[in-house]
Amino acid sequence: MSSVASSMRVVSMSRRCGALIGNSRHQHRSQSRRCSPALVAASSSSSSTSAAPAVTTPSASATPPTTPVPAYAPPLTIASVKADASENVQKTFTLQGWVRTVRAQKAMSFVELNDGSCLSGLQILCSSTTTDNYTLLENNDIATGAAVRVTGTLQESPAKGQAVELAATSLELVGVVVDPATYPLSKKRHTLEYLRTQAHLRPRTNVIGAVARIRSELSYATHTFFRGHGFWHVHTPIITASDCEGAGEQFVVTTLLGEGAEQESAEELEAAISEQGSAVRAAKDAKSDDVQAQVAKLLELKEKLAAASAGPADPNDVENDFFARRTSLTVSGQLNAEAFACALGKVYTFGPTFRAENSNTSRHLAEFWMVEPELAYADLQTDLSCAASYLRHCCQHVLDNCAEDVAFLDKNVFQRNDENEGTTLVERLQSVATQGFKAITYTEAVNLLLESGAKFEFPVEWGVDLQSEHERYLCEKVFNGPVAVTDYPKDIKAFYMRLNDDGKTVAAVDLLVPGVGELIGGSQREERLDVLERRMREMNLEPEDLWWYVDLRKYGSVPHAGFGLGFERLVQYCTGMENIRDVIPFPRYPGHADF
Repeated sequence: MSSVASSMRVVSMSRRCGALIGNSRHQHRSQSRRCSPALVAASSSSSSTSAAPAVTTPSASATPPTTPVPAYAPPLTIASVKADASENVQKTFTLQGWVRTVRAQKAMSFVELNDGSCLSGLQILCSSTTTDNYTLLENNDIATGAAVRVTGTLQESPAKGQAVELAATSLELVGVVVDPATYPLSKKRHTLEYLRTQAHLRPRTNVIGAVARIRSELSYATHTFFRGHGFWHVHTPIITASDCEGAGEQFVVTTLLGEGAEQESAEELEAAISEQGSAVRAAKDAKSDDVQAQVAKLLELKEKLAAASAGPADPNDVENDFFARRTSLTVSGQLNAEAFACALGKVYTFGPTFRAENSNTSRHLAEFWMVEPELAYADLQTDLSCAASYLRHCCQHVLDNCAEDVAFLDKNVFQRNDENEGTTLVERLQSVATQGFKAITYTEAVNLLLESGAKFEFPVEWGVDLQSEHERYLCEKVFNGPVAVTDYPKDIKAFYMRLNDDGKTVAAVDLLVPGVGELIGGSQREERLDVLERRMREMNLEPEDLWWYVDLRKYGSVPHAGFGLGFERLVQYCTGMENIRDVIPFPRYPGHADF
């Protein structure tokens, strides 16, 4: 049985056990209620010579005493204390977090505390005379990485680069570092490549912590934008029987694999059955209470032998698979979102997608998140306006809410070079947040590239897809800002994109930004039944395989459009991170799924 099937069986069995346990308790309570006081008293007197105490039955309407659940009150954070630092001076606070550095002296120690609420932590001033549990520092029990809780008074700091510090009156060690010498994140700086091997701890570093907070803010900005514009959030399926992009590079979902690799041999099982048979006979002879358990184990071994004799399941036998057809992890939620857009008007989906590309580049992941809105009664121009407005909203949100993190990444990560003409990370974000997108057609873009005289690794000609170098050249050299390219050749785009009147191009659009290239890809969807079916057959797709999608064109079809944004690409753009593996918490790529 595969791990998927095993999981389902475990859940199912757990529910059965829960039901049985619940019934048992119910029966016990029922039996207790059926016992009269007289019977209980009689039972007591039979085991004792003393008089039986009076027994009272609680009223059916009586309720046990309860304790009200208080409203959630989140603990104070370093960010909230520092936000009003001038007003909080001389006030007492209790803070908790993880130790970044410790400078311990005989009578005075300095602890840098960070709780993840902001980039810069807070210096904790500890004194041997005024701080309870100061011996924790004297004994080196508090080391880098330890979790602590500290109470103290906020005071102005004479040190350079920090306005305030906390003079600790008490110090508590919450989580110890077992061996400080082996803590993977010592004080020295580490490469991003090394941090990927410590993905469970790397959020504690300044770089990954800053990226995580910006990613969270971008997620929040995504929801506020679409909800603010009347979109409904739809959860599209992770497991699908359709390939939206038609690329075929999908992760197959099946319950027919996995047994053969760990399956015991027939000889081993036969020996185990013989041994277990002896155990059953011995239990019967001894009239043991576990006879049934021993028999059940014997039957389980015989089932395993039967499965081993039958050989491994055929992975192509889809009729006997869990879903009775070929299924895979989704590459896009677009097709499902279209169905809801044709009922709710405007929807968006925001979730994980998967591509089984054997690609080891800084731009590709096997698991990544997509933002995919769909708009009914919309054409390509409406789609483009929505996409550009969404992107501007996200960039402005980061500028307004992540200033400290952006400034840190700009100084320590963002590479200023000839390609971006020395611009800062803030300037990059401002260029999208404040500038309008210039729009050109694919044909115009190809002509501009050909006339530029620039040398490209991939030659340019009409009919080929634009590469990242072409897209960046248009943004950075030709227009010096974001640009939208529309009306691509039909042969390089997906079947669902609306065919233009020229019969050669489709109503598609890519939004390009400096430093990255394509950030958003969208199109007006083909709403005409006959054209959609013809386009599907041209691309070797059978309309019957997507009958439900075709059905949408039979029953109240309307012009509609949508776009998709790779969320990690957006996080890269807003953080300046070069490698996409550093902007997702636990990256999945060929040969790496350790965490």
